[in-house]
Amino acid sequence: MSAPPRPPWSEIQARLTELGFSPAKQRGQNFLVDEGDVRAIAAWAAPQPGETVLEVGVGLGFLTRHLVAAGARVLGVEIDPRLIGLAQTLFPELSAVEFVAADALAGKHRLAPQLLQRLPTAGPWMVCANLPYNIASPLLALLSDLEAPPRAMTVLVQAEVAERLAAAPGDPAWGALGARLSAGYSARIVRRVPAAHFRPRPRVESAVVRLEARSGAAAVPGAEFGRLLAALFSQRRKTLKHPLAAYLAGRVPPGAERGRALELLSQAGIDPQLRVEAVPVEGLLALCRGLPPGPAPGTA
Repeated sequence: MSAPPRPPWSEIQARLTELGFSPAKQRGQNFLVDEGDVRAIAAWAAPQPGETVLEVGVGLGFLTRHLVAAGARVLGVEIDPRLIGLAQTLFPELSAVEFVAADALAGKHRLAPQLLQRLPTAGPWMVCANLPYNIASPLLALLSDLEAPPRAMTVLVQAEVAERLAAAPGDPAWGALGARLSAGYSARIVRRVPAAHFRPRPRVESAVVRLEARSGAAAVPGAEFGRLLAALFSQRRKTLKHPLAAYLAGRVPPGAERGRALELLSQAGIDPQLRVEAVPVEGLLALCRGLPPGPAPGTA
């Protein structure tokens, strides 16, 4: 089933003005107004009828309408309750959507309780969203760390972030975010979206990334893995043994860091002369699983 036609942007913009609404840059409030892009994002997501779809940054419900038309059960998160109210007024088909008027994040390292308590704890579910640029990276990492993570995530993000998500070891864009997500997901860029397709127009280009859970992927040691990656990739051009030894400070006796780092690299089958940026995610995971217990370093 297709979503019914929507009013022209000029009419919607007039309604926003009546509400006294002004898009906030710090909230990433750039509305994707190109209907072809919106339809394509929903089509790439391809939710099963009745499947729960998390949409963060509902905005005016342009994407939500197409997800509902596809038969999805949408859990929509929007920080501005005025936008939720206007979306429900403009599009009666959104009456069945469960809206959460809140920020999706409770700080950089935690999902908001209002969202967390509504997410499925079993069975397949997915994410499909035009994500606010300022929360995209931490949000995707936190969702991937859940005990029952989404089976797929189809998200519109800043083009630079999309390239980091789809990168491979050795690529210039390969870094902590891509490594963390690639432990559980395969990622590819499926569509480029120019800035002219948004209102207001952002200063950067965007892209749609499709992340699909890897079949048979082992459990990823979430937060610890994220901390390790952040520490290692802060010195991405160095050979791995140096930042790894620094990460072990406080976990092994003073002076034993370098020897323990070399031992961990040997156990993981990694050449100690490899630069951080060249190490495959399987090796990074092996390192993380072999880490001795200890206080988490002050990295993010």
